[in-house]
Amino acid sequence: MNIVIIEDELPAYNRMAKMLKEINPIAQVIAHHDSVQSAWKWFMQNPLPDLLLLDIQLADGTAFDLLKLVKIDCPIIFTTAFDQYAIEAFKTTSIDYLLKPIKKADLEQAFQKLKEFQHVFRLTDTTLQKIATATQEYKKRFIVRFGEHIKTISVDNVAYFCSENKATFARTLDNHNFPMDHNLDTLEKLLDPKDFFRVNRQYLISLKSIEEMRTYSKARVIIKLAPAVKEPPVVSSKRAADFKLWLAGDL
Repeated sequence: MNIVIIEDELPAYNRMAKMLKEINPIAQVIAHHDSVQSAWKWFMQNPLPDLLLLDIQLADGTAFDLLKLVKIDCPIIFTTAFDQYAIEAFKTTSIDYLLKPIKKADLEQAFQKLKEFQHVFRLTDTTLQKIATATQEYKKRFIVRFGEHIKTISVDNVAYFCSENKATFARTLDNHNFPMDHNLDTLEKLLDPKDFFRVNRQYLISLKSIEEMRTYSKARVIIKLAPAVKEPPVVSSKRAADFKLWLAGDL
């Protein structure tokens, strides 16, 4: 289980991390943030954790300021020294609301509640995907910044998104490059999977960008893109079967 803790008091964070290890030894704290701003930047560039422990009063705002900036759909356990935020907290994906100083027994009970919720509402990945596809509204355009300029680009005009040197770019069909605020993991969730496919860690491509395909070793596929790139991307063997289903419109 991957856990993110947002807590601006270091002693409280250390105590929380220690209790988590005692309650669930295989749990891993993958990130710790002490402000709305740093947490927002992290969530914009990383996939959601399995659980978020979220202090309400932070150095530069409140937990609800963060939730207005970025959509966080994972289970949340709120932690706070105040009880007046309980109603607002339960309008979110909160599974519990713990008052400081947090007792180990209360945290254990919150984990048990999480386990029960997961059991009751567990659906297969296929079912979840069908529900998401049927109900989700995908991005139609993005705001991009280059220098002092701001521009909107239509998703229909994007050939592919690529990741290079820890930065992400959109290449348009008319061969322009634009820096993106989102990484490929996030973009993959924002875009219609019928139109875009993640061929490997570096490329998320549209059907329109494929100029030529040929088989490669071990059932992999090499793709010639338009606009062209120096090294044509290779669909990993792990993704090759899904890629062929996507090409046929069956995914």
